[in-house]
Amino acid sequence: MQLSATPYEERLTAPRSWWLISFLVGVSFALILLPFGPLPLLGGLVGGTAAAAVVASAYGSVRIRVVGDSLIAGEAKIPVSALGESEILDPEEARAWRTFKADTRAFLLLRAYIPMALRVEVTDPDDPTPYLYLSTREPERLAAAIKAAREATAA
Repeated sequence: MQLSATPYEERLTAPRSWWLISFLVGVSFALILLPFGPLPLLGGLVGGTAAAAVVASAYGSVRIRVVGDSLIAGEAKIPVSALGESEILDPEEARAWRTFKADTRAFLLLRAYIPMALRVEVTDPDDPTPYLYLSTREPERLAAAIKAAREATAA
């Protein structure tokens, strides 16, 4: 497998505020265990913070990559030859495609804390998915990488 002409990789990390929330979850666990003494309190603080941080980290570990002739978005791997035109969505348009314009058959890699998105048509007639909705912080770069990989595959 050859690398794409314009390599692209992005990790949709959770926002920094979520790490503060993880600590606050630990504090709430500690307060729940306060009547049982200082050792359970410390265990609740550490355990609650760690559990909440694992959840935040797992949710924020999703990646979008263009590798060779494929777009890998989370668990989905789609050949770029099956993709059509890309549409860069501003925050307002992205919200519309997440809500009332959404198609239930679409593949959504949705992170509500990322305001921008890219909508990519699926042109494969055997695939019932009409489009991919990909939350991304750099939709221009992702669209360019998909286009370059599609052109490299066609050549």
